[in-house]
Amino acid sequence: MTLSCPVPRVETERVLLGHGSGGQLMAELLAEVITPALGITGPLEDAALIGLDQVFSTDSYVVTPRFFPGGDIGSLAVHGTVNDLAMRGARPIALSLAYIIEEGLPISELRDITHSAAAAARAVGVPIVTGDTKVVGRGAADGLYITTTGVGVRLRDAWPSAASAVPGDVVLVSGPIGSHGISILNAREGLGFDADIASDSQPLHDLVAAMITAGGADVHVLRDPTRGGLATSLNEIATASDVCVEIVESAVPVPALVAAACELLGLDPWHVANEGCLVAFVAQASADAVVAAMRALPEGSETTIIGEVTHGVPGRVVAHTLVGSSRVVDVLVGEQLPRIC
Repeated sequence: MTLSCPVPRVETERVLLGHGSGGQLMAELLAEVITPALGITGPLEDAALIGLDQVFSTDSYVVTPRFFPGGDIGSLAVHGTVNDLAMRGARPIALSLAYIIEEGLPISELRDITHSAAAAARAVGVPIVTGDTKVVGRGAADGLYITTTGVGVRLRDAWPSAASAVPGDVVLVSGPIGSHGISILNAREGLGFDADIASDSQPLHDLVAAMITAGGADVHVLRDPTRGGLATSLNEIATASDVCVEIVESAVPVPALVAAACELLGLDPWHVANEGCLVAFVAQASADAVVAAMRALPEGSETTIIGEVTHGVPGRVVAHTLVGSSRVVDVLVGEQLPRIC
């Protein structure tokens, strides 16, 4: 009888929920697995610029619950893709809509979601021109997943990029942060928070158009702080542009109800997802004009200056606190609130 040693069992790495968070784990997954295989280099933007004028973006939506205060998965999918195009300074011209449906989803629910997506697209003024429908077995898709793809045309003098921030830029947010993520968590878990906490899901293409009209190429960076929230977006921009971003903590607008919910749950509102506000880096010379143009529209009426770009440590985001101290603003390693978009 011959004895032999068994081959050691090697446990391979596996995808975690946190790999979809928009934080550090997701950045590692993209950098180590996905972008090298696809040959993608340079900073990752909300949408791709093709040639000089065409902009292209795609996104998938797995939010749960599918209906929530302020919206549903259908309208969210349209708004999200329209906003991704807008963050590259583009006017949307066409969308596609693809469904992965789990067997057993009520037809009435699918009908309501489709009507909601169609209504959102009509309100934006962009047609849904193509799509796809697949059905999978029970337990394979958690009801419904949606993928939307958008094509847009770059506005004249619009060249925003995550890599274009420079020292002296003013940092703006177009409205209060944190409402979307807390609204989803409240609806999902039945936490009983005030019903006034609703998602901020809305299209931002008209707001961006007004900003470009006012500031042109001085609008250096546009970003919608979705997964990972404001903190992640600021860090992505600081890294891509190799600059230091300094934020006045007290200037960041957080609704009182959102702040209270975050404090109770031990969450940081800077890491909570948004779906209806943007972060902008604008040259000092055009900042006043851009802020005025933003505040003239409902979706930008609460625009706030929250900080500036400096010559500090490149790639770092620093928050200056009420007590006169400073802290480094990091991205999350994993997932704070999964399935929020």
